[in-house]
Amino acid sequence: MAFRLGVDVGGTFTDLLLIQEETGQTWRDKVPSTPHDPSEAVIAGTKAICDQAGIRASDITQFLHGTTVATNAVLEGKGAKTGLVVTEGYHQILQVARSLVPGGLAAWITWPKPEPLAALENTVEIEERLAADGSVVKPVNKEQCRAALEKLKAENIEALTICTINSYVNGQHELEIAEIAKEIFPDIPVSLSHQVLPEMQEYERALTTVANSLVRPIMAMYVANLRNELRAMGMTGHINLLRSDGGLMGSEKAEGHPVNLLMSGPAGGVTGALWVAKNSEQKNILTLDVGGTSTDVALIENGEPRLRRETSVGHLTVRASSLDVKTVGAGGGSIAHVPELTGALRVGPESAGAVPGPACYGKGGEVPTVTDAHVVLGNLPSALLGGSFKLDVDASRKAVQTIADALSVTLEEAAQGIIDIANENMFGALRLVSVQQGYDPRDFALMGFGGAGSLHSNAVGQLMGSYPIIVPVSPGVLCATGDATTQMRNEHARSFNRTIKQTDDAEVAQWLKDMKATVSKDLEEDGVPLDAQTITFEAGVRYSGQGFEVDMTINMSDFEKGKGIEALKAAFDEEHKRLFTFNLDVVHEIVNLRAIAIGQGAEMPAIKLERGDGNASAAKVSDHTMWAEGKKHEAAIYDRSRLKAGDIIPGPCIVTEMDSTAVILPNHEGTVDTYGNILINPVA
Repeated sequence: MAFRLGVDVGGTFTDLLLIQEETGQTWRDKVPSTPHDPSEAVIAGTKAICDQAGIRASDITQFLHGTTVATNAVLEGKGAKTGLVVTEGYHQILQVARSLVPGGLAAWITWPKPEPLAALENTVEIEERLAADGSVVKPVNKEQCRAALEKLKAENIEALTICTINSYVNGQHELEIAEIAKEIFPDIPVSLSHQVLPEMQEYERALTTVANSLVRPIMAMYVANLRNELRAMGMTGHINLLRSDGGLMGSEKAEGHPVNLLMSGPAGGVTGALWVAKNSEQKNILTLDVGGTSTDVALIENGEPRLRRETSVGHLTVRASSLDVKTVGAGGGSIAHVPELTGALRVGPESAGAVPGPACYGKGGEVPTVTDAHVVLGNLPSALLGGSFKLDVDASRKAVQTIADALSVTLEEAAQGIIDIANENMFGALRLVSVQQGYDPRDFALMGFGGAGSLHSNAVGQLMGSYPIIVPVSPGVLCATGDATTQMRNEHARSFNRTIKQTDDAEVAQWLKDMKATVSKDLEEDGVPLDAQTITFEAGVRYSGQGFEVDMTINMSDFEKGKGIEALKAAFDEEHKRLFTFNLDVVHEIVNLRAIAIGQGAEMPAIKLERGDGNASAAKVSDHTMWAEGKKHEAAIYDRSRLKAGDIIPGPCIVTEMDSTAVILPNHEGTVDTYGNILINPVA
């Protein structure tokens, strides 16, 4: 029997979901993360879930993994010391950068310009030059190149980037430099810009390739060690990692192109939400993925997540496709404190993480966290993970009391204040992906998941006006569900740079045909046969002279029939008017073309629940007391495993399961749908 294993590493817990491919039967588990070496938790969790299911590692045919190793390397400044090779005259390419400054009026006065990823002393110029059409203007001066690289060797760099002008058209010079570099640097990875990002705009191409080099050694070591450990356990199946755009890539390819993994972790939650959306009647969804350290939010419209052609991590923005996910430092482990200077309550972004964790975990933590506030308010039972993880209620009360004393309020008021601030932080992040992009959040459902998502989703949905609030089955491991149910994906982009008067349908069709062959071959090497692939195409289009392009979906058949350019022109005008309310009487320009290959995803059938009579009393475990909306409420605790389809759960209450706990507030009620999702709405 064949099995698929999805593994998602979070800041506090590592989540696992095992699927039997023929029957759809699943096993779920959570183990504490090991921040010093994330692979330790992955291996420990894999062994535990195999024991739980009674299988061997050799029975797992697909290992699918979302990781934050590359993300953390960038955020924590622990990337490799990177050298950069550029064309003569472009020594300060990263220092000059772009003139775009984030923020509002006069932001340039206060904006701290981030340090370049490759220092100026680690950058060398090479005598060579290609023309814009790729023809050789000046060949590589190999003697000068060797001398420059020898000079760079003295800086003890740990990774090397080669980015020459116009190499996106012709990569021959970069390959020649790389041959010399391999002689001088036989033991460090070398990234070539025409392989990482074969597109125009030399700064973006250089920055993206340097970012690839920055995280390449640490990712290569992590992936190789993980693969070796899994192979030692007897696992012979495919090992794939989740890309930032929500697709999968083989582990070997991930070692060479880790820049595509910078948002691997958050992407898992969005792909998991997509799987839930397919089994529900909700096509417009705002996602709220609350972990122990941070909260990730995204928007799904008509069953499709918003995709960006760039990835942002901290101050770093690179040209690599990613799901449009926003992150804030608000999670279950976020630390509450009252600065002496202001005397105002603050929550996060500092987190207690997995070690020592919140005070209630009993691992030595003493500072108050969001989780401790939930314990004080009665939003959590006395034990988690199916009763195996006991909570220290007294430790939580003691920790939160420090906030109450500092603010001169009651214990419950302090706890409610901590929760309210965390909810407002999440509310602000959701506005970034909805209101600030022209979407009314009242037109969307809100899906909360992650270890703490269901604790906050009712309150945040109330702030947003987003109903119903969806509590999916096993929300605590939904990211792992996303890892296990998504598809292999690969894309190939090339700069085209022609106005529609300078090209014709036949030329575009030939380019698309060549790109299709390239991207199909890459996906086939990752184990996806040609007949299981779906190929789509996009074009970046703008009015000639504009600074930014709009990505448009195109069909190769239209260009083969001689109708493609006219159809693209009309579609672009319509989209430009929708986005900006006007069109220009200017010739259209095709900036770049992109081919995207997608493999067939695994089918994990959603299991229908037995139909009940609407009364959830059989699932009631005990009476309970909760604090909500400033006062004490008589409530109840429900066991989710006992609920049936159609059951109505009146609030206030909490609903417990192995991996998560959901809160239903006063004046709200939850209805269990056919597939076990709880839909929370206000009571009429």
